[in-house]
Amino acid sequence: MAPSTRIFGEACRVLMAAAKSSTSSTPPATAAAQKKGILKSVPVSPALGKFLGASEASRTDAVKKVWEHIKAHNLQNPTNKKEINCDEKLKAIFNGRDKVGFLEIAKLLSQHFQKAA
Repeated sequence: MAPSTRIFGEACRVLMAAAKSSTSSTPPATAAAQKKGILKSVPVSPALGKFLGASEASRTDAVKKVWEHIKAHNLQNPTNKKEINCDEKLKAIFNGRDKVGFLEIAKLLSQHFQKAA
C-alpha cells in the first residue's frame, strides 16, 4: 500500500476503506439459497418418491438412499462388484431391469427428477 499512497496520497486510503466496508456489510446468503445443481431438492416421480419416502429429494440424497438399500439387502453381485442385482423395490425405479451396473445408477435415476425450466 505504500507505493500507492505516494501516487494517490491520502485519497487512496479513504477509497480503500470505503470499498472494504461496503463489501462486508452485505448479509450472507442462506444455506437454502446456496444449494444448486445436484444438491438442490426438487420434486421426484411417484415411483422414486415411494422408494425414498418423500416427494422431494436432491440427486445426491437419492443416490445415497439407493446405495444404503443395496448394502442393507446385500444386492451387490459377489463375483462382479460392479453389478447390482435388483429386488422388487429397485426394479420399480430402474425400469424393471434385473441387473444394473453401478455406474448406471445416477443415469437411471435422472429420469425421475423434474427438469429445470
